[in-house]
Amino acid sequence: MKRILVIGSPGAGKSTFSRKLHNKFDLPLFYLDNLFWKADKTTVAPKMLNKQIRSILKQSQWIMDGNYSQYLLDERLDACDTVFFLDYDVETCLQGVRNRIGKKRPDLPWIEQKEDPEFMEYIRQFPLTKRPKLIEALRKYPQINQYHFKNRRQAREFLNQHKS
Repeated sequence: MKRILVIGSPGAGKSTFSRKLHNKFDLPLFYLDNLFWKADKTTVAPKMLNKQIRSILKQSQWIMDGNYSQYLLDERLDACDTVFFLDYDVETCLQGVRNRIGKKRPDLPWIEQKEDPEFMEYIRQFPLTKRPKLIEALRKYPQINQYHFKNRRQAREFLNQHKS
């Protein structure tokens, strides 16, 4: 495992899981949220994000945290050797977002102050709108080591089995 993607619904804990992978395997960690979002809650231009992603993909080792399937997902899957799909139920993901309100996070350039109804609806719709696309994309890459976790316990067990 030298080039790792961590994907899943917002609130699933991708960034926390990615940090734990980073600590265990000492691989450079890149948060797509930090590349996409500016501190003023505006976004970078798509060309800029694609350029940054391609720059990371050229490196020999990395962990890339985030979906952003419209931004070079196939290129990221081509380049990686391992994918972790945190495929948790909606309520777990909604609670994950609620739990991080008011907390500083290394994966986002601001502190979430309150629940965003639009964002929460995006999470509710994720299993219907985004999840099928991720599953379809993963099917095209059977050569990649794929870990598909359905709950936090499975992710914890993986991390506990793989001591640094």
